[in-house]
Amino acid sequence: MSKRPTTRKSPARRPQTKRPAQKRRAKKKGPGLLERTVAALPISEATLRRILTWAIVLFVGAVALGIGGWFGIPQKAGVAMAEGVGRAGFRVQQIEITGLKRMDRMSVYAQALDQQSRAMPLVDLDAVRERLIAYSWIEDARVSRRLPDTLAIHIVEREPAAVWQHNRQLMLVDPSGELLEPVARERMPDLPLLIGEGANSEEMARRRLMEAAPALKSMVRAWSWIGNRRWDLLFDTGERLQLPEGEAEAASALARFAELDASQRLLGKGYVGFDLRDPTKLVIRRQSGVSRSETLGLAGRDD
Repeated sequence: MSKRPTTRKSPARRPQTKRPAQKRRAKKKGPGLLERTVAALPISEATLRRILTWAIVLFVGAVALGIGGWFGIPQKAGVAMAEGVGRAGFRVQQIEITGLKRMDRMSVYAQALDQQSRAMPLVDLDAVRERLIAYSWIEDARVSRRLPDTLAIHIVEREPAAVWQHNRQLMLVDPSGELLEPVARERMPDLPLLIGEGANSEEMARRRLMEAAPALKSMVRAWSWIGNRRWDLLFDTGERLQLPEGEAEAASALARFAELDASQRLLGKGYVGFDLRDPTKLVIRRQSGVSRSETLGLAGRDD
């Protein structure tokens, strides 16, 4: 007889009791290291984001240009990327100019904005500087970017030192003799008047010469540069003083003349002029055409 297979009954499972869900208390976490670092920076979060964006864009742009150069991709890709940076907000919107005193401000604006593109990466700072220092009034210029949208320009102007008269024209010059602009004498009455070819280039030498006789400074109406080698002084009282060649010789003669004028009152007595081209001798010319010669330091005599 065959036995029927017996089936085993699985034990009944006990119903599982649901445990009440435990509420987990959320722990408050303090600010992380990054948040604390950002808070400590002396700039706003918005500015920091712009700087980071700028840095990332420049890095990606540099990598892209490097890869493009390797594979021979035209530079237009880099220009397009720079334009994209400009559209992102890094574009010249403001120009700050400092140091400007006499030059026309609009001329500076015109040179700063003479760009094919206003995108910050494409602004050629060196080219702007070169165009600015081409102006006669500008001795030097510093041009820099101030992110995100400002171009900063600091101008160093030349200082007017004298008025140069040449070929019937008056020009304002700086201490080095650089020509600045045409000028009317009445506009600059306190500046010395230099006369003659090349006199503008002798301005620094003239200043050193004047230091030998500061008492005469207010009495000199003009300085005439003769033959590109020596000075004649024209006084307000009408006399002409002829100085010798050589800077040291001229300074010594001028100092001696100042001493004689202080002791004997030479100026303003109706003399036509004084000749010190021979440093050992003073020749005094009168209106009558008669001259008197004095050996410096000794008693004079009439010729």
